[in-house]
Amino acid sequence: MRHLLLALLSFATLTATAQRGADRKLVQFSGVVVTGDSLEPVPFASILTKGSFRGTISDVYGYFSFVAQAGDTLQFSAVGFKRGEYLIPDSLKDSKYSMIHVLFPDTVLLRPLDVYPWPSREQFREAFLNLDLADDDYQRALKHLNSAEAIQRMENLPPDPGLAAHYQTALDNTRIYNQGMAPTINLFNPIAWSQFIQAWKAGDFKKKR
Repeated sequence: MRHLLLALLSFATLTATAQRGADRKLVQFSGVVVTGDSLEPVPFASILTKGSFRGTISDVYGYFSFVAQAGDTLQFSAVGFKRGEYLIPDSLKDSKYSMIHVLFPDTVLLRPLDVYPWPSREQFREAFLNLDLADDDYQRALKHLNSAEAIQRMENLPPDPGLAAHYQTALDNTRIYNQGMAPTINLFNPIAWSQFIQAWKAGDFKKKR
């Protein structure tokens, strides 16, 4: 008898709840989800009716639209933002309702994590001492090449095509910039000084008899 009374009471409660839900007005609920600091749209935010499985997801522009009921409590959530709620007024006269919902960023502080390549210093030292590096052709060439000779060869190399094009472009831009004005003094131009020194060594400034 007791179980029968509990079953009848539960059935009556569910029936009353269903009737109250059926009596509530359906509303085409639409809106835009934006951020609280810059009012930028929040894409793919979840809008869910509290206590049910009804809801939707905002698009890439933060816009959403779905059918809800007057008096529903909506929950807004998105990754990186604090959760928000909104209660649809139950005194609506129109079947459409729109709003702009603001979500504020949520800062999550993670504990610091130290990453080590080996479990202990002893294992790292042992692995480092036993490391066998490949002695390729480039490394062997560096061992047998004199640094002074390498610097001399590098100085006598012709200019790189890319560097020459970049230098010519800089000269063209300088000429266009200084058009109609007094020419620029190349006192601090290292390239001009290099050309001057080379011309001096070549004897271009000697007086011709």
